Amino acid sequence: MLYPERYKDFTDKELIAEYKKSTDKIYVGILYKRYSHLVMGLSMKYLKDEDNAKDAVINIFTKLFDDLLKHNVEYFKSWLYTFTKNHCLMKLRSEQSKLRKNLDYEYDVKLFVEKSEEMHQNANKREQEYVALERAMAGLNEEQRICVELFYMKDKSYNEIVEITGYSLNNVKSYIQNGKRNLKIKLETQGGQE
Repeated sequence: MLYPERYKDFTDKELIAEYKKSTDKIYVGILYKRYSHLVMGLSMKYLKDEDNAKDAVINIFTKLFDDLLKHNVEYFKSWLYTFTKNHCLMKLRSEQSKLRKNLDYEYDVKLFVEKSEEMHQNANKREQEYVALERAMAGLNEEQRICVELFYMKDKSYNEIVEITGYSLNNVKSYIQNGKRNLKIKLETQGGQE
């Protein structure tokens, strides 16, 4: 068809007016022939990659099919410059946002792995401390073990321990004090042996 030859002398404004009347994409095709090299140059300036710039040219002229119908464009060349610049900046922002999300994700994964390892190590340490405490508790005499267990592990008061065990208040206090001291000694000697 000879559409391009017939309309090659039309101004940009006339081509847009004809496109708005007919929605015949040939008019946008003529604009593409006139300005695609400028859009490519501007896209290269912003995107710094030939393949991305070529994609931008295609995307921009594809969007023109809809946008030229919506907007009243007086000076197409300057409008297209701004349109292209905005398209490239949005693409760069989108890529930066994806990069930021990827970096955040990688950081979160790294943090999770480190925290998991730390929690695992802490759990192992607590388990070892608990086992050491059980061993040390088993080494106490019965009165001390019962009183220390009730006081520290079951949060019983002196009076409650007196009621539960039948020991005198002074004995309960003595068993707890001596049991605590003996536990400390046993835990220190166990720590030195390991």
